[in-house]
Amino acid sequence: MDIPLAPPPGAAAGTVAVFGAGSIGAYLGGALLGAGTDVTLLGRTRMRRRIAEHGLHLTDLHGRALRLDGARVPYAEDAAVLAEAALILVTVKSADTAAAAEAIRMHARPDALVLSLQNGVGNADTLRRILPGRAVLAGMVPFNVVQMPDGRLHRGTAGELMAEASPALRPWLAAFAAAHLPITECTDFASIQWGKLLINLNNSVNALSGVPLVQQLRQRGYRRALALMVDEGRAVLARAGIRPAKVVSVGPAAFSLILRLPDALFTRVAASMLKIDPEARSSMWEDLQAGRKTEVHYLNGAITALAASLGMDAPVNRRMTELVTAAEESKQGVLGADEMFRILSSALCSK
Repeated sequence: MDIPLAPPPGAAAGTVAVFGAGSIGAYLGGALLGAGTDVTLLGRTRMRRRIAEHGLHLTDLHGRALRLDGARVPYAEDAAVLAEAALILVTVKSADTAAAAEAIRMHARPDALVLSLQNGVGNADTLRRILPGRAVLAGMVPFNVVQMPDGRLHRGTAGELMAEASPALRPWLAAFAAAHLPITECTDFASIQWGKLLINLNNSVNALSGVPLVQQLRQRGYRRALALMVDEGRAVLARAGIRPAKVVSVGPAAFSLILRLPDALFTRVAASMLKIDPEARSSMWEDLQAGRKTEVHYLNGAITALAASLGMDAPVNRRMTELVTAAEESKQGVLGADEMFRILSSALCSK
């Protein structure tokens, strides 16, 4: 359904710039634009051409749909458009965070609020380091968005945006709520980020499984592989004195136990976990299909790096990082459920 663009009641004044208009960025920007917020997408030529050809067509697992004509979607490839933004949503890949920060430093107005909505941990710290004195907040997108062959950007999983609690963000909350993107403000955001990272370890499992998320989660071998990585991550975080938050219906420890259940029992116990759109896949799978570098070094690799800083080893997450890196170089194909579990178990046993 194409809806009229009208500012939501109580919305903050000013333009929103979405820096990194890939799947997530274009979805967020399109939803805000459709709800009447003044939005400019900043991204690469590939997405600009996609929007020009198909328009901006957003769908989700709840049956909502929004279609905007490409001519109605402000899109730029030059970071100079940041000069007009009062709010900058950073949705670039983690490897591009420093470059994005430099562009913001050069072009954005000093009072613009910068909100990182990226995977992994540490991106907001990178932004703050390069943008001293500016308002920078960490945020989290809990759902996935996949680019579909017919031009749609499809949100296949549930969840609400989260961000560090700040008075600077509150004038924008009405705009996000009107776009069906409500933001939950959190005080201890580091624990939220690490809790989300443990769940996001499944991105690599899904990427190498070659099947949609719901099919992957129904296979115990894949779940057991994920449980190995989650347990290793929990051990590293415990050594670091970090308590990961519960970001899904159960906490990290219970999550790991549920993953190991036999298929029939898992289907009953984790019915809510399987309420995923059949089209949903991880962003890492999408990156592999497109021949792009993935964020595995900022997800599984973050566990390995934290372990190394503590004098620990994280062989399971290190091995998964190696597998995905090989897949990026077309040296690793799809892994079956039992094969993946065997490979990761072997890494743990050879510790």
